[in-house]
Amino acid sequence: MSTLQFDGVDYQDGIASDPNTLGWMQGSPPAPDKRIRFADDRFFGFPQIRWTLSHMRELVPTASVWRGSSAASALGAPSGGDGAAIDTLEFVDLQGRRRQWAQALPDVYTDGIVVLHRGRLVYERYFGALQAHMLHNCFSITKSVAATLAATLVHEGVLDEDQTIAHYLPEMAASAYADATLRQVMDMQIGLQYSELYSDPQAAFWDYARAAGLRSQPHGYAGPTSIHAFLVGLQKEGAHGAAFAYKTVNTEVMCWLLQRVAGVQLSALLSQRIWSLMGCEEDACFTVDPVGTAMGGAGLCTSLRDMARFGELMRNEGARGSQQLVPSAVVADIRRGADPAKFAKAGYGLLGGYSYRNMWWVTHNEHAAFEGRGIHGQRLYVAPGAEMVVARFASHPIAASAANDPITMPALQALGRMLKGA
Repeated sequence: MSTLQFDGVDYQDGIASDPNTLGWMQGSPPAPDKRIRFADDRFFGFPQIRWTLSHMRELVPTASVWRGSSAASALGAPSGGDGAAIDTLEFVDLQGRRRQWAQALPDVYTDGIVVLHRGRLVYERYFGALQAHMLHNCFSITKSVAATLAATLVHEGVLDEDQTIAHYLPEMAASAYADATLRQVMDMQIGLQYSELYSDPQAAFWDYARAAGLRSQPHGYAGPTSIHAFLVGLQKEGAHGAAFAYKTVNTEVMCWLLQRVAGVQLSALLSQRIWSLMGCEEDACFTVDPVGTAMGGAGLCTSLRDMARFGELMRNEGARGSQQLVPSAVVADIRRGADPAKFAKAGYGLLGGYSYRNMWWVTHNEHAAFEGRGIHGQRLYVAPGAEMVVARFASHPIAASAANDPITMPALQALGRMLKGA
């Protein structure tokens, strides 16, 4: 059996851990040792996660994001077309190893990847449980999508980014967010007593996940049973606005505010503003908490092509043909980024020179790329300077992006250089 090692632990590699090969949830009924159930609370464990992320609607309740009634937009080449040159693209990873694009895909546990160049589909591959029509959890790319909606309402004057959270949400007046501004929330500059260390089972992130219905609640659980009930109990630690500090709950506060002011649920707002107008192939969905609130920080599930379409919308400055779905000024603001010095304080060693704006990671690299990132290897990479969009879904055994970045980052830059010269 082939293995890869992360943090001193051996894991089956991307080929050996293929959920079809391992037989997860196959048979009628599946064998007891091949069942993946919400109640067992092991569905995000490895290797089960390689099946889970393509089957979220079978494990947790969801709210649909309607694609609308119009035909899907054309992406050009058929599945797999024009991919040979990309498959053989060579690059050097951040550990100094020479790699080839296709051979590296299993090493980051890729479930599917789509590349658009000048709006045309030039590369598409699927592995494991994922197929083109299926939805996959994109985790924190959700934040980038939701914050694009919020930034649009700020641009339109519906929201005031300088107002405090408590102004919009009086329920938060006794929380850490009472004196925080919407802008500080949207740029993740909140002083908060809360841990996002995914490798720590005691981190507050997992308490949030249980409140949101994304993890099962153990016997005798007495904690919050909804996202909003969890948020009101969060307390301040440090000053707001001083430094970038990545906390998923900031997005949930923003989404609560967004839905309160817009007067519709997040799933409906995304459909009305973007998904039904973008030429999508599939409905998307959000996982929802026990009272039906969408998980705005990590709950969006989409098809891979539709995620690429969203990236292409952003590459084209928010326009689809003659329709301006996202104000061009909003996209320009994201591309400019924020203060790299505040970002640097977070200590992301592999992300030198980055900043963070409207819940997008801004690279400031040679291709002016900005990206949505999600745990376990989700990535939406928008590179205007290379006229390129890459959407990747994955199910890496390690949640933190630092486990796949040494391969992912140089691979994406090498692909951008190749396509820019095409």
